[in-house]
Amino acid sequence: MKVLFIFGTRPEAIKLAPLIKKMICDGFFEVRVCVTAQHRQMLDQVLDFFEIKPDYDLNIMKPNQTLFDVTCDSLRGIEKVLNDFHADLIIVQGDTTTVLTGALAGYYKKIRVAHVEAGLRSGEKYSPFPEEINRALTGVVADYHFAPTGKASENLAAEGRSKNVWITGNTVIDALYMGLDIVRSHNEEIYLDRFKFLDFSKKIVLVTGHRRESFGTPFENICRALIELSEKYSNEIQIVYPVHLNPNIRNTVNSMLKGYPNIFLIEPLEYKFIIWLMNRSYIILTDSGGIQEEGPALGKPVLVMRDVTERPEGISAGTARLTGTDCEVIVNEASRLISDASAYETMARAVNPYGDGTACDQIINIIKGFKQ
Repeated sequence: MKVLFIFGTRPEAIKLAPLIKKMICDGFFEVRVCVTAQHRQMLDQVLDFFEIKPDYDLNIMKPNQTLFDVTCDSLRGIEKVLNDFHADLIIVQGDTTTVLTGALAGYYKKIRVAHVEAGLRSGEKYSPFPEEINRALTGVVADYHFAPTGKASENLAAEGRSKNVWITGNTVIDALYMGLDIVRSHNEEIYLDRFKFLDFSKKIVLVTGHRRESFGTPFENICRALIELSEKYSNEIQIVYPVHLNPNIRNTVNSMLKGYPNIFLIEPLEYKFIIWLMNRSYIILTDSGGIQEEGPALGKPVLVMRDVTERPEGISAGTARLTGTDCEVIVNEASRLISDASAYETMARAVNPYGDGTACDQIINIIKGFKQ
């Protein structure tokens, strides 16, 4: 079977890497990899870490690119790839604009499309933006749906898609376990040296934030919460924030958070460093989708700084808690975890609802059963 993977961002690369590696090793598949590189630098770090070399690199990223740019440039580029490699199956993952254009290109060429991490819904058209609609439209186009959870499968059924839907768990857990194995094969001094500015005898609070819907006042509220926490627990915690490259984020974060002795603003981390740091952190504050899944797999309580999430399973399971971008709520929930050992243990020991690291094997076995 001739399989073409299409992706363009770091989260997609992380979640598809273990599937790509396993398919390449399986003689049943002829695998090609196409990256749009709608995010260049952060994508390349993951490709290097997992030793994946793209067969097609559209390299579309440009300064101040808009959603119109990404959509049009991706679709045109993918058309040329499909004219060169006559795939039997296109595999896309998640909810980026690359996912939507990859699925749409497959439809135009009448090539079957498999959607990994299908069925996630927040129910809010503009949150997350544009991911909610990207994912929903991809679900309309896709022929095969690999849902990470039962809830995701139910979402698809509610939209009239109950055929060719499988619950596999999320490949992000496969990637996390594979990544940690690679990290453990290195000398830990590499990682200790990278974070030598931190005192690991204190509780490390890892922060990530980059969502478009939080630009402006919501992000200012998040920063105020971090300031309050840093002052309230000045001798107990250290806050580490790898700041996203988007200027809408960097300008706000740098103007508000620089100068606090226990807040460390650092450049975006390579995947190997972020998973090592997650594993050494006490709690995680994030608006990221993937970290809502990775944190619980490591036994780390996650506070989700969004008003809604398309990953409610973690909230229901107790591994994550939704705070929104309300300063007071973020401070109160983080304080509870920092100060109350019992509350912390309840979240840390909750069962991760996103799988056991076998999603890729399940997907491969299912695809092998497809009719040629």
